[in-house]
Amino acid sequence: MARLRRKACVALFLFILFIFGALMALRTMKPSDGFSDLAPGLDLMSMIRSKMERGSSTTSSALGQAPAPAPGPGPGLGPGAKTKEVLSNFGPEGTVFYDVHIFYYTWYGNPYLDGKYIHWDHILVPHWDPKIASSYPRGRHMPPEDIGSSFYPELNPYSSRDPHVLESHMEQIGASAAGVLVLSWYPPGLADDNGEPAEDLVPSVLDAAYRHNLKVAFHIQPYRERNDQTVHDNVKYIIDRYGDHGAFYKFTSSTGKSLPLFYIYDSYLTPPESWSEFLSPTGSHSVRNSAYDSIFIALIVEERHKHDILAGGFDGMYTYFASNGFSFGSSHQNWKTIKAFCDGNNLLFIPSVGPGYIDTSIRPWNNHNTRNRVNGRYYETALQAALNVRPEMVAITSFNEWHEGTQIERAVPKKTATHVYLDYQPHGPDHYLELTRRWAEQFNKEKEQWLM
Repeated sequence: MARLRRKACVALFLFILFIFGALMALRTMKPSDGFSDLAPGLDLMSMIRSKMERGSSTTSSALGQAPAPAPGPGPGLGPGAKTKEVLSNFGPEGTVFYDVHIFYYTWYGNPYLDGKYIHWDHILVPHWDPKIASSYPRGRHMPPEDIGSSFYPELNPYSSRDPHVLESHMEQIGASAAGVLVLSWYPPGLADDNGEPAEDLVPSVLDAAYRHNLKVAFHIQPYRERNDQTVHDNVKYIIDRYGDHGAFYKFTSSTGKSLPLFYIYDSYLTPPESWSEFLSPTGSHSVRNSAYDSIFIALIVEERHKHDILAGGFDGMYTYFASNGFSFGSSHQNWKTIKAFCDGNNLLFIPSVGPGYIDTSIRPWNNHNTRNRVNGRYYETALQAALNVRPEMVAITSFNEWHEGTQIERAVPKKTATHVYLDYQPHGPDHYLELTRRWAEQFNKEKEQWLM
């Protein structure tokens, strides 16, 4: 009998020890940067998730709600409301914020709509050093089981031309509370080295965004022989063609002036003296104080770029890359310094935050730049770092850049005969949409205090 009591005591002690250990483990999973203490709970997301059924082609009309507004120019969506929220067609839980931007790509294709896979079959990019390149595999991916990503999309290897996919994307972006999608853009007939021209998709993106009260800004990509003059032509083309659309984003400055906003990727490829011919009031083909005047945001990679951006006549800078420490601009520890420089020179600073980074599916030699998601803690750390410098806006890298593993689009577990894809477990496919909404709401609460 005494032996049984002793065994019972030992069992009870081990059970208590297990419970204590489990509680301590859960405690250590809480982000130590204090972000979770600041941010509100996720109760709201249960309502959003019920609206966003897995049948992603469902429209607001099919959900038994008021039909979405007709595409095109529309009143009541004051462009560029930089700190104000608007309500989407899906009710109060659909609030979006126009000071939260998110990078978006329409370069994907599949055989059903495009006759072949596009981008999902991305090549394995060789290292520039032949000695290093010889140590890594070459070739290209073979969808649908083998795609150019370390994660697998819930929508499968989709086509950006699929209207059901586009509708699902707008629902997801709306659920994340990001109010402006920043569309990767090439001029008509041009594309990146691994893709096909997609400029003809812009009207569909604008119309879909408008149905969800989202705005669209343009992310002008580098292309062969891009320079200050060709970008001037691009801006005129975009404004003439899309500037009157109800989803076309305009930023309202502190002076009350409302202007289109353009991100210029790899802006450092053109020297500042050339940019100044386009962006300075006295330039030879200046856009300033014309019908095409806009807010132009340059990419800061190296520290010296901040001076080049100022000399070139840009209105601000963004960091894009989601790999903390990869570059001067993408390193969280440098954001305070960059923000101070921007404040001192009347420039916007738009830090870019991402949930993680992994591009080894297309650059197998680049493992040193991988940044693990840590179940969302990496993302929350980046979000808090951005909030700490009190920016006017923040950009999310990205909604669907699957090659670099920065997407917050829904991903699902996937295992094939040769590969196991990463996923968002133990959380569900909406985890990063939920985190983005939670933070966006907190960001705007904080901004109200900053502006008092």
